[in-house]
Amino acid sequence: GLKNFEFFFKSNDFTRIVSNTLIMNALFIVTGIIAAVALALLLFKLHSRSATKVYQTILITPNFLSWVVVAYMVYALLNPNYGFLNQILAMFGKEAVDWYGEASYWPAILTVASIWKHVGMDSIMYYAALMGIDTSLFEAAKIDGATGWKITWHITIPCLIPILSVLTIMKIGGIFRADFGLFYQLPRNIGKLYETTDVVDTYIFRTMRVIGDMGTSAAVGLVQSIVGFILVIITNKVSKKLDPNTGLF
Repeated sequence: GLKNFEFFFKSNDFTRIVSNTLIMNALFIVTGIIAAVALALLLFKLHSRSATKVYQTILITPNFLSWVVVAYMVYALLNPNYGFLNQILAMFGKEAVDWYGEASYWPAILTVASIWKHVGMDSIMYYAALMGIDTSLFEAAKIDGATGWKITWHITIPCLIPILSVLTIMKIGGIFRADFGLFYQLPRNIGKLYETTDVVDTYIFRTMRVIGDMGTSAAVGLVQSIVGFILVIITNKVSKKLDPNTGLF
């Protein structure tokens, strides 16, 4: 029972995997929200709804791709010898970069991959909220001489706050859980990259392969659920303190 928890908390890699999990997920949340809201605002500015549907279809397509497929696409870009990016660098007389040999590159690579895969689907929720805004607000603002930026800042963005708060609370609830496919498939489980790519889920997976004890995996899953529940409660209370109408419950 408790030995499974001890194995996890007393592990030599505990600090590294927990900090990687929390920092990377926090980075995904912040950049993902900014990208999704910006994309939703751009789509909302389009006058042609048929064009908007086409763009949305294109943007949500990556969400349905397996991380295995995405990993091969990334490898085609970053291959040390024949990768597309290194080919471009060679054209400009630059030396090839060993992307899979330096851990410091991967926080940025994983963040870009996460945004690319999820931004389309996330933006749809914000776009739906934008479509529900009373158009008379925009008309009144234009009559008062408000510029496009002022309309966006004082009307459009404030109308997104409720849905933004709910989605942020939900994402924070999963901050202690890592996307296993993203962190395992893209870095190709290369030991040199563990410094920045090893997270709770990948560490437990490798541990299970070595010792085959499912009890540890269950213990970590319980810890992740408890931490997520506590974070949701705290974030929800903070959100309701700032604005009573923005809480999840």
